[in-house]
Amino acid sequence: MAMRGWFRRSGTSPVSGTGAASTASDPEGGPATAPDSDSELGADMTAVDTDALASPLNQALAERATLIQLCMYAMDRARSSGVVERLSDGLGGIGVVALRPDGMRFDPAHHEAGGTMPTDDPALDGMIAETEVLGFADRDRVLRAPIVTVYRLHDTAPR
Repeated sequence: MAMRGWFRRSGTSPVSGTGAASTASDPEGGPATAPDSDSELGADMTAVDTDALASPLNQALAERATLIQLCMYAMDRARSSGVVERLSDGLGGIGVVALRPDGMRFDPAHHEAGGTMPTDDPALDGMIAETEVLGFADRDRVLRAPIVTVYRLHDTAPR
């Protein structure tokens, strides 16, 4: 169900009691006056469908998502660390952060394993050795999980 609200049409005189005076003249040549009653006010107001107002917001959000995807694509392919840093700073300014979980414990709910790296250190088993592909989060929502290489305890037992 569409919600409706009341908004003043642009270019109309202000409501009585706002302290502002109209600068326009009425058709009879005298100064325009603010409406004195609700019926006069009704002629001055326009019903606006708030769903119509939401459409530009939805369009802006869709365009934002497209630009974020484009920046992620560019960061994946940038050869210049300066370009990557600039894109990262720009995305950070709108709440999108790059996820590089190097040194953290691997969690399949938050990371995607791209490969393993053998280790002899039991303390490193299951830890992230390096990030292969950056992940991204828009505030608390993960846009793309990082693809990581995970340390795996080297099997030293003879076969």
